[in-house]
Amino acid sequence: MGMNDEEHILRGIERAAGDLRRGLPVVVKTADGAGLLVLPAEHANVSSVSAFDTIVDSSFILLTNNRALTLKVAGKGWSVVRIARPSWMKPADMAALADPTLDIAAPLSGPFERIDHRETTLDKAAVKIVKWAHLLPAALAAEVKDAEGCAKDNGYLCVLDTDIVAVDYTQASALKQVASANVPLAGAEKTKLISFRPKTGGVEHIAIIIGDPSRHDPVLMRIHSECFTGDLLGSLKCDCGEQLRGAIKVIEETGGGVLLYLAQEGRGIGLVSKLKAYSLQDQGYDTVDANTRLGFEVDERIFAPAAEMLHQLGFKSVRLMTNNPDKVEGLERFGITVVERVEHAFPTNPHNAGYLATKKNRTGHLL
Repeated sequence: MGMNDEEHILRGIERAAGDLRRGLPVVVKTADGAGLLVLPAEHANVSSVSAFDTIVDSSFILLTNNRALTLKVAGKGWSVVRIARPSWMKPADMAALADPTLDIAAPLSGPFERIDHRETTLDKAAVKIVKWAHLLPAALAAEVKDAEGCAKDNGYLCVLDTDIVAVDYTQASALKQVASANVPLAGAEKTKLISFRPKTGGVEHIAIIIGDPSRHDPVLMRIHSECFTGDLLGSLKCDCGEQLRGAIKVIEETGGGVLLYLAQEGRGIGLVSKLKAYSLQDQGYDTVDANTRLGFEVDERIFAPAAEMLHQLGFKSVRLMTNNPDKVEGLERFGITVVERVEHAFPTNPHNAGYLATKKNRTGHLL
């Protein structure tokens, strides 16, 4: 059986993201055939940059506006910014440009010059696919007139810009149930785990069904983004582990419900980038400023996967355990009725008090 268009798009993007994680360039193209050759700045080294430069005549650095502002490059309200590549810039400087955890150890010479080039879907897609590969959102880039020809001649993968920009929602609509099993939990013995995987592969989300919740009444549920440090290791820097175990306890005590465990580590930036954000927090930045200095948005998550999982499980309305109003809007945007927001907060400790205060004061959490 052949792939449909959706599966073909997702497979192409996943393969391209895999190459980016291995330090290989990819070509991002427009519908009219032009494009950008893109190499993650995080993977810039003498060999990769030398190979890149043999293909193109000129290049530039592509950053998010958040990272550009950190580098004192004045913006124009564009989400993605082109920075002129200085003659003195070596590959190690490119890698440092992407990574603010190196700002103290390897201060950049600067100043940097913004190229007066209004953001395009192509530019946004080039940064998006680097993010999709769970790398820092910065790239060495160059314009190519024949995108597919450039890709073919050099053995690189080529992906369409509009497909990349829409990939979060395309993948959410392509989830399928791939396994389920009864898994008794401490304090919630009647529990079933159901895994959801994108049709073309990728990381699984898990639905934790506690008890036998009705499909006719609003179900008590929580969306929980995975947190390796908090959920598994018991980190005191956040309240994630307490929220996870607390939700399971409350859902069991109230007769059953659903916990959706989403593969969205670090508010969607990935574990490695989250650890870099923690490093910046050690330097005195709060969780919001740490994410934006890395070049990310404050929160990179979407909740379309959660809504799709609920639809497939047969739940149309929910009582949502959260302190984050964005989760309420995120579910309702995709057809799930949130009849009640259920408070879900825990006491602070000396290590997460600042983090929780930032959530309350800067990201609108109801704490």
